Amino acid sequence: MTYTKTHPLATEAEWPYTATNGTCKTVTGHVSATVNNSVAASSVAALKAAIEKGPVSVTVEADRAVFQGYKTGVLNSTQCGTQLDHAITAVGWGTSGTQDYYIVRNSWGTSWGDKGYISIAAVNGVGICGIQQVSVWPTTN
Repeated sequence: MTYTKTHPLATEAEWPYTATNGTCKTVTGHVSATVNNSVAASSVAALKAAIEKGPVSVTVEADRAVFQGYKTGVLNSTQCGTQLDHAITAVGWGTSGTQDYYIVRNSWGTSWGDKGYISIAAVNGVGICGIQQVSVWPTTN
C-alpha cells in the first residue's frame, strides 16, 4: 500500500483488466486517483467512517481454511489469524442482530464466498482476520 501512495491509480475504463500473460504495461495520461488516506488502526469507528466515504482497501490474513472456505453469514472467528497476506475491498457495513460487520469484496471471483463477497465481524482491536490493521482509501482527482 505504500507503493500506491506515490504512484497514482487509473480507473478500469482508463486501464481495463485484460487477464494477459502476466506482463504489465505503464499507465500514461490521466490518472483518476491517488491513495493518501490511511485509516486509524484498531478502530471500528475509523474504518466505518472511511467506508462511508467510499471503497476502502483493507488487508487480511486469508491463508486459513476459515477464510478460504467462507460461504455465508458473518465471519467472526479468530481462527483466520492476523498475519496479513491479502488485500481486498471493504464496500459497506451492516448489522446482523447486535453484531456489526464489514461487507467486503474479494478478488477470487463470484464462485467464492457469498457471490464474491464476505461479511467480516467488526470488533475493536486488530479485527477479525486482521482487517483493521492496514487500510487506505483513494482520493479522486
